Amino acid sequence: MSRALIAIVAILSIGLAAVVALRSGEPGETAPATSYACAPDNGGITLPEGFCASVFADGLGPVRHLAVRENGDLFAMIDSGRGGTGGGAVALRDADGDGAADSVARFGDVGGTGIGWFDGHVYLAPDDGIVRYRLATGALAPSGPGERIVSGLPGPGTGHAAKNVTIAPDGSMYINIGGPSNACQVSPRTPGSPGRDPCPELERRGGVWRFDARRPGQSQEEGSRFATGLRNTFALAIHPAGGGLWGVQHGRDGLHQLWSDRFTVEDQAEKPAEEMVRIAAGDDFGWPYCYYDPAARAKVLAPEYGGDGRTVGRCAAARPPAVALPAHWGPNALAFYTGTQFPERYRGGAFIAFHG
Repeated sequence: MSRALIAIVAILSIGLAAVVALRSGEPGETAPATSYACAPDNGGITLPEGFCASVFADGLGPVRHLAVRENGDLFAMIDSGRGGTGGGAVALRDADGDGAADSVARFGDVGGTGIGWFDGHVYLAPDDGIVRYRLATGALAPSGPGERIVSGLPGPGTGHAAKNVTIAPDGSMYINIGGPSNACQVSPRTPGSPGRDPCPELERRGGVWRFDARRPGQSQEEGSRFATGLRNTFALAIHPAGGGLWGVQHGRDGLHQLWSDRFTVEDQAEKPAEEMVRIAAGDDFGWPYCYYDPAARAKVLAPEYGGDGRTVGRCAAARPPAVALPAHWGPNALAFYTGTQFPERYRGGAFIAFHG
């Protein structure tokens, strides 16, 4: 199974107990340059014309993010907080090339969401930090204990506690630390309650932090806040060509529920957009003070801070999205396609997995 193929598998498997392989072809056909066929039912998922799928592994538990080693081995993070049994991670290998994992090994004792592969190590992201494991040459899974790279991140028992991990070729490690609230109100999710200004949540949350993937024992204070004003940028990825960091954030909700004098039920259903963003050092995307209105095609002031759905005010300084996506879809993972198996219009594009 090619690395380009696995990159798409990672997008399809969020929150599932199975890992599904996607490729060009029709159900039941043997995929080009492989010895295995797609499943007649496409592994239970609906695909565009010209694509088919098969089940690579099943019964793993609540699979969250995936990572791929250079040799094609696949790592899956298991979330013990979603009905799992012990959490940790799973390593999978298709040694005979038939399109299904024939070797499975579990490691790690703490569940979570994020997982990454870098410089001979697999990195796991429980809710409070990052743990890495070294892999011996040829080994499927680690045999030794994990090493804490980052500890003490805000997480367990708070909103948006799950962490991801994205590592650039230079060893810069990026972690989303989601804001714990909807819009930093004085009384959370209470109609008419104003927002705290300045919002104290932004000191340690609501942004992306950068750490050194090679250095053990880091605290949040030893990292740097790379970008702020992002409510929960759960989907993060490094662009394979330019090397820049990209993300897709979960936007706020409750416009009508909390501010029925200013917003209709339709407003709440359609706003704000989920934002795909190019993230550079020092960027401020405006949360919780601002949100992106797809109808106005602009960032506007949130009602908690005096907004009425039209006023821009301080939000003129907030960085706009590269792409505005439908409201409340819940983007959970992002991958850039670098392969050549799919039709040309997909090459170099971004795939986003939505929670729905």
